[in-house]
Amino acid sequence: MGAKESRIGFLSYEEALRRVTDVELKRLKDAFKRTCGLSYYMGQHCFIREVLGDGVPPKVAEVIYCSFGGTSKGLHFNNLIVGLVLLTRGKDEEKAKYIFSLFSSESGNYVIREEMERMLHVVDGKVPDTLRKCFSEGEKVNYEKFRNWLFLNKDAFTFSRWLLSGGVYVTLTDDSDTPTFYQTLAGVTHLEESDIIDLEKRYWLLKAQSRTGRFDLETFGPLVSPPIRPSLSEGLFNAFDENRDNHIDFKEISCGLSACCRGPLAERQKFCFKVFDVDRDGVLSRVELRDMVVALLEVWKDNRTDDIPELHMDLSDIVEGILNAHDTTKMGHLTLEDYQIWSVKNVLANEFLNLLFQVCHIVLGLRPATPEEEGQIIRGWLERESRYGLQAGHNWFIISMQWWQQWKEYVKYDANPVVIEPSSVLNGGKYSFGTAAHPMEQVEDRIGSSLSYVNTTEEKFSDNISTASEASETAGSGFLYSATPGADVCFARQHNTSDNNNQCLLGANGNILLHLNPQKPGAIDNQPLVTQEPVKATSLTLEGGRLKRTPQLIHGRDYEMVPEPVWRALYHWYGANLALPRPVIKNSKTDIPELELFPRYLLFLRQQPATRTQQSNIWVNMGNVPSPNAPLKRVLAYTGCFSRMQTIKEIHEYLSQRLRIKEEDMRLWLYNSENYLTLLDDEDHKLEYLKIQDEQHLVIEVRNKDMSWPEEMSFIANSSKIDRHKVPTEKGATGLSNLGNTCFMNSSIQCVSNTQPLTQYFISGRHLYELNRTNPIGMKGHMAKCYGDLVQELWSGTQKNVAPLKLRWTIAKYAPRFNGFQQQDSQELLAFLLDGLHEDLNRVHEKPYVELKDSDGRPDWEVAAEAWDNHLRRNRSIVVDLFHGQLRSQVKCKTCGHISVRFDPFNFLSLPLPMDSYMHLEITVIKLDGTTPVRYGLRLNMDEKYTGLKKQLSDLCGLNSEQILLAEVHGSNIKNFPQDNQKVRLSVSGFLCAFEIPVPVSPISASSPTQTDFSSSPSTNEMFTLTTNGDLPRPIFIPNGMPNTVVPCGTEKNFTNGMVNGHMPSLPDSPFTGYIIAVHRKMMRTELYFLSSQKNRPSLFGMPLIVPCTVHTRKKDLYDAVWIQVSRLASPLPPQEASNHAQDCDDSMGYQYPFTLRVVQKDGNSCAWCPWYRFCRGCKIDCGEDRAFIGNAYIAVDWDPTALHLRYQTSQERVVDEHESVEQSRRAQAEPINLDSCLRAFTSEEELGENEMYYCSKCKTHCLATKKLDLWRLPPILIIHLKRFQFVNGRWIKSQKIVKFPRESFDPSAFLVPRDPALCQHKPLTPQGDELSEPRILAREVKKVDAQSSAGEEDVLLSKSPSSLSANIISSPKGSPSSSRKSGTSCPSSKNSSPNSSPRTLGRSKGRLRLPQIGSKNKLSSSKENLDASKENGAGQICELADALSRGHVLGGSQPELVTPQDHEVALANGFLYEHEACGNGYSNGQLGNHSEEDSTDDQREDTRIKPIYNLYAISCHSGILGGGHYVTYAKNPNCKWYCYNDSSCKELHPDEIDTDSAYILFYEQQGIDYAQFLPKTDGKKMADTSSMDEDFESDYKKYCVLQ
Repeated sequence: MGAKESRIGFLSYEEALRRVTDVELKRLKDAFKRTCGLSYYMGQHCFIREVLGDGVPPKVAEVIYCSFGGTSKGLHFNNLIVGLVLLTRGKDEEKAKYIFSLFSSESGNYVIREEMERMLHVVDGKVPDTLRKCFSEGEKVNYEKFRNWLFLNKDAFTFSRWLLSGGVYVTLTDDSDTPTFYQTLAGVTHLEESDIIDLEKRYWLLKAQSRTGRFDLETFGPLVSPPIRPSLSEGLFNAFDENRDNHIDFKEISCGLSACCRGPLAERQKFCFKVFDVDRDGVLSRVELRDMVVALLEVWKDNRTDDIPELHMDLSDIVEGILNAHDTTKMGHLTLEDYQIWSVKNVLANEFLNLLFQVCHIVLGLRPATPEEEGQIIRGWLERESRYGLQAGHNWFIISMQWWQQWKEYVKYDANPVVIEPSSVLNGGKYSFGTAAHPMEQVEDRIGSSLSYVNTTEEKFSDNISTASEASETAGSGFLYSATPGADVCFARQHNTSDNNNQCLLGANGNILLHLNPQKPGAIDNQPLVTQEPVKATSLTLEGGRLKRTPQLIHGRDYEMVPEPVWRALYHWYGANLALPRPVIKNSKTDIPELELFPRYLLFLRQQPATRTQQSNIWVNMGNVPSPNAPLKRVLAYTGCFSRMQTIKEIHEYLSQRLRIKEEDMRLWLYNSENYLTLLDDEDHKLEYLKIQDEQHLVIEVRNKDMSWPEEMSFIANSSKIDRHKVPTEKGATGLSNLGNTCFMNSSIQCVSNTQPLTQYFISGRHLYELNRTNPIGMKGHMAKCYGDLVQELWSGTQKNVAPLKLRWTIAKYAPRFNGFQQQDSQELLAFLLDGLHEDLNRVHEKPYVELKDSDGRPDWEVAAEAWDNHLRRNRSIVVDLFHGQLRSQVKCKTCGHISVRFDPFNFLSLPLPMDSYMHLEITVIKLDGTTPVRYGLRLNMDEKYTGLKKQLSDLCGLNSEQILLAEVHGSNIKNFPQDNQKVRLSVSGFLCAFEIPVPVSPISASSPTQTDFSSSPSTNEMFTLTTNGDLPRPIFIPNGMPNTVVPCGTEKNFTNGMVNGHMPSLPDSPFTGYIIAVHRKMMRTELYFLSSQKNRPSLFGMPLIVPCTVHTRKKDLYDAVWIQVSRLASPLPPQEASNHAQDCDDSMGYQYPFTLRVVQKDGNSCAWCPWYRFCRGCKIDCGEDRAFIGNAYIAVDWDPTALHLRYQTSQERVVDEHESVEQSRRAQAEPINLDSCLRAFTSEEELGENEMYYCSKCKTHCLATKKLDLWRLPPILIIHLKRFQFVNGRWIKSQKIVKFPRESFDPSAFLVPRDPALCQHKPLTPQGDELSEPRILAREVKKVDAQSSAGEEDVLLSKSPSSLSANIISSPKGSPSSSRKSGTSCPSSKNSSPNSSPRTLGRSKGRLRLPQIGSKNKLSSSKENLDASKENGAGQICELADALSRGHVLGGSQPELVTPQDHEVALANGFLYEHEACGNGYSNGQLGNHSEEDSTDDQREDTRIKPIYNLYAISCHSGILGGGHYVTYAKNPNCKWYCYNDSSCKELHPDEIDTDSAYILFYEQQGIDYAQFLPKTDGKKMADTSSMDEDFESDYKKYCVLQ
């Protein structure tokens, strides 16, 4: 099989050329060039696809390719010609030699039996019985013996049947030339074939602007208005839309243009009549006449300046005058004949016809019939523009005066044509006008500026225009879509239109013009107007070039100016080597429109990527910081011209679109010098305001892949050499440079930085007094020092952005997981940052050992107080004061019911988002009755099977499940039938459809033909008989259709003759029937082909069909069934009483159906019955009364080319009706959840699985259990982490669920653990002496808890970074969480939430919230002595704390804690004190004292709980995918304005602009807190020496630089 050289040596290339005509040889060469380019070789895949076609079996095609001389390098053109000539024009003797060469040995002298049988098995699948006769005398034969046997057995195998038996089925040339669609249409209209071809290109470009895919009124209106008045647009559309389907197809626009511009006068008048006949009743009523007169008068005023009597008459008088003079029926209306008589002599009607003539040529693309028509069209347009003058926002084009003069002579622009025919429409009235002054004389030559020319569509100019090049224009090529909606290459945008010459409709209807024939000008040559560019760089704008300044160009002498529509027309008709668009804007000083001839010429620089050496060890911690020794190189990359009135934002958007760079990934810098660049970040500034002149350099900075900015990195690397330019800015509104995928870090830092009490703590320098450099689990103070330095920079108000180098270095040094350039989790970084700050600022320098005891049935308040006390013994810092809270974890043994409770601190309230347990699926149901398909929306379980899908769909669409056939449609064919027992897949290659199939009957076995009625069929014996030429009979014994959805497609057993692989194609089994599958098909013609079979290639389109087909179905029934389903796709024929202007060409074809049905294989390309070597595209199914025995084949709906162009509506293919279930399922799937639901889910009880067995201290074994987390106390600063990243089914996924959360007045009190009301009977102990006036401490908290620890564990040391979750909120002790939730504040959306007018009052009316007095006994302290003092009072403290908890006086839900003087240092770590009136006796020896009746009354007053209310002040948002994406922060500044922190960019924005949908971490601050209460007193304390810390960093950085 793998021949290394051609097996056709007996036929030379020269001999082959003698059998090919010159025309054929040229076609073959052109086809080879088109297919292979400049190469002399054709690859195997290309040979199979382009030469043989896809219908040839792959193994056979490979044999042919190799036999022609094809190798891995390819097939040479000469060998291809020889092979094609042999196959199509070879003699039988030559073909026999070719067949012999296929089976012969390497020497080519004989054929070995074993090798021939092996080859036959490959290409035929079997060995013919007659082969033994060939080898009767031995195992090998020579050519003579092989030839004799071959001619006696021409049907022995595939190649012999193809080349020797029954003639040739494929030729070198296809001479059949049926009339094309263009020829057919030209024969029934007044248009030439060339006009139609040219018009079709414009039609598809116009139609491509449609949003719906239809050329409807919505698309048509903006194209023609202006100059057509909007009041006339609908009427004009209706005049084209003959079949009234709200879509102008190509036939309609061709016939309409023919009638309006090229037909006789009566036909033109009839077209205008239809414009005014709005209700299409065939007459113009009095109302329609009134509207017509109003519209015609407006048209006259728009296009003419001369006076007519109608302008001074009353509207009613004009209407009545028309009716009195022309209403022949005396019924108060005008018929078509009446209108035609009136319009012949009326100047208003003639002027309207002039306007339509212009629009049809300029807008709709009809080419003028004569040069005179062309000249008058352009002249009328320019005269109107000259009356209106320049208008800001429009584009004008510069044309060389030399070409303009030549063109004016060619079209007789300044002449008055002499019209011989007196009945010309435009010469029908007494009002005519002569040659006006030059229209451009009224246009001033001003130099202005504008933006619009950079939006002009991109054009590729050539020396001349060709229809071939225009044919390649598409709407998506960027050829046209300017700033004005509806503008495109088809002259869509028209500013003003006028046709002031009455002789512009002559030519096509036989009118005779007296004129000479000057030479037609060539392409427009504008090269003499522009100067040569000294800079060789790509221009990004379409200004075409810089006009010459010396000598000065003068309008009227050197150039002419034309509006954009005129330029489009001239360019289409003549071509151009250079387009010179110039925009019109208003002068900023005079407010007068000007044309800018000389826009700002800008030079754009791009950075060259610096080569980076591989970083190693700890030096990679610096991130993506380039070496100071590698300065950033900037090179000239582009040029561009922009208006001086253009804003930076407009330029930025244009460059982003032009360079295909995301706007957020690009910045512009004003380049002043190598070391002095200015960021152009004020988007509203214009070039004129910035005083940017010609040849100014701008730097286009593109963000690196690691999200860093090259210019920032260069500046950071050379910061020692360059002084940072100080820029005053709002304090806190400073960005952070991205050091290489560090947006996760920047986002967290900005959130923490906007935590005002913490920021004031660092800005005031108090952290330097509390640095804990001896903490073994801390960072030696480096974290706090670096963060403090960074915060001071951020809030200095002198820089727009800073680089967090030191903090980045420190984080990476102590947490290597944050090294490198990979994207990290912002929440993980935030947790590490807060823990690091806490340990570096921990006031406890020697942490005591504490035990975590089991609850052992003790009251919650006691266990909670004990746990909180243990936590504060080891952790006291500003971070604990602000962020730490407490969470209750309760585990209940399911065996014995024992409950173990544990309380853990947290600094994050980490809420997992509910993962979607449903999938949203939209499926289209296509019924057999031909109604518009309906799309349904389904919500299915994630593990739902297709059986369940069909059942749910059945309930919605009204079909039984047995009538629903699910199919995955890919392209225009069915790719797969999902099985009922398979799981539903959302990701399919195509889209899922549900077809209605006939109600299935009892299954019929494909192997039991006796079950089928063959009484009316031909004898079944025929199916086993081969005809003399080797053809197979039709498989009439298979009456079944396609398989159902349960039984998969198999391969039918071979017929008796066992033919496969080129004889009878294998067909799938058909367990039971009722339907077959049909596909839409059209033939695509090409003039460059190799074999006749490839001249017309099939192409599938549209949606496949399910066609009912049983053993009783007639062929005509198939046609009817197909027509029922496709009739909605074919535009209806126009009513007979309103026939089209031109003859309806597709009615003249004489067919009953606009398509033919053919039997094809599944791919739709080749016949299902004929062997491949017939190259049959499908045997035709005659539309008759006999039975249709299709078998298992598909059928192709071959559309007639004319009907396809004229009646088939592509836009209707995908039109579906949406069922209400679609919106319902979409809403249910995308419905956001609120923060309350997340909290509710977090605090709900869950069962621990068998792999999470709990060790019960009572059962003394591992048992099944339930676990419940609850919030015990909340901190002043509450951080809520929405866990979008979750590990599900073995992989990490991101939840895109939208969470609605309040921005103000967030009340989480409903989720706090309710306190036991029985505890509220006790009165707290009154402190002695100085303590009487001191407040009680309220616990504050906020630290995340994942609640992974078991409640039964004992003797566990509290870690330095507790991992718990929750919040501390007050709820009524008598109410349950549910009742409290109902009465609490709901969580409205952030846009609707409103803050409370003032913080709620705490406790009694006599009490107030405050911190202890500075200098009193109760002071903030970090001394070891105070900690020891707290130990000594341990038992009493717990009792006091318990009693305080019983009182319920807690801020934000935490119970108040009464402390002794010695305990203040411990308790103050939680922040707040509550001052109250001292009363009653206290505890005695740890026992609760008695209370008086008065005390009980006080207790009742104190039971009034104060709910903690929070306001949002920062959000960290994540957009994009898991492992990538981008973090940004939104934060509220102390000036009450919101800012967006996007790495180094910081911009103010309106709160409604915040992207809350992508929220990841929420930062809430409790209302009413006093920041000063958190600031420790530093009097008498010594500030830590941090000089060594700075030296350490500088030393490490120098080492890094040396390594670089």
